[in-house]
Amino acid sequence: MTKFLRKTLTAAAIAAVLSGSAIAADPAAKPAAPAAPAAKPAQMAAPAPAKPAVDTAAIDAKFKGDKKAEYSYMVGMDVARGLSQVKDEIDMNMVISALQAAMKGEKTTLTEQESMQVRQEFMEKLRAKQAAKSKEEAEKNQKEGDDFLAKNKSKKGVKVTESGLQYEVVKEGSGAHPTKADTVKVDYTGTKIDGTKFDSSVDRGQPATFPLGSVIPGWTEGLQLMSPGSSYKFYIPAKLAYGEHGPPSIGPNATLIFDVKLISIEKPTEAKPAIAPKPGEVTKPAAPAVKPAAKPAAKPAEPVKQ
Repeated sequence: MTKFLRKTLTAAAIAAVLSGSAIAADPAAKPAAPAAPAAKPAQMAAPAPAKPAVDTAAIDAKFKGDKKAEYSYMVGMDVARGLSQVKDEIDMNMVISALQAAMKGEKTTLTEQESMQVRQEFMEKLRAKQAAKSKEEAEKNQKEGDDFLAKNKSKKGVKVTESGLQYEVVKEGSGAHPTKADTVKVDYTGTKIDGTKFDSSVDRGQPATFPLGSVIPGWTEGLQLMSPGSSYKFYIPAKLAYGEHGPPSIGPNATLIFDVKLISIEKPTEAKPAIAPKPGEVTKPAAPAVKPAAKPAAKPAEPVKQ
């Protein structure tokens, strides 16, 4: 919406048409996780002709074949999706008035400079409103999380560490425990205390691999208690999770629950030693390596970030 408000309604509508999502309502974001690999077909089949997702004849009938009307209506729906986030702050009649004047090239009630001033004021109001909402949500989540952990620690089988991390041993594995410097491969499912699932490598069908020192403190501590083959349940206080900076799908100060299986501790890739030339063997100097153009390294996605 910030992007939408920096532009005119006309520009936003056109952007929505071109991108399909420029002013659509922002969906709740999930914590980044590796995407499941695409299934490889057993054999190459001839591609089937694409079928239309909807009945185009029915669309034409609704607008009596008037394509301009169809496109206009679609643009209106996209604009409405963008405006829905501030619908309580605006007068639609005034929006339409400004849109029509701008589209016709007529003199607008506000000059460009005045419009920028009003926009700044509006953005400050929206930011203050969002900050108040986030503060209220953070306080609510913190209290509910504290109450949950206070009761949960007395459950049979639940252990509490000095940091406040709570955990249950579902299945004990065997072997060495990972250190903070290790890379681990795990399967996990994350939920909030109300049971809402927000992420799962199990559902994606692909375990997650990441450096243990790069995730939230609750994971870094908890996984060091495990050995390969173990399955634990972690109850992570907000201070050991995302704190006040939880993504939209989690929220600020949320206590989180993770079912985690440690599959393995990944070994670092070792460079092969160079083979010394045999006595008397003439070796050619190595050709200089061609340095590729600078390209930012892709950072592997992780199930949970600090």
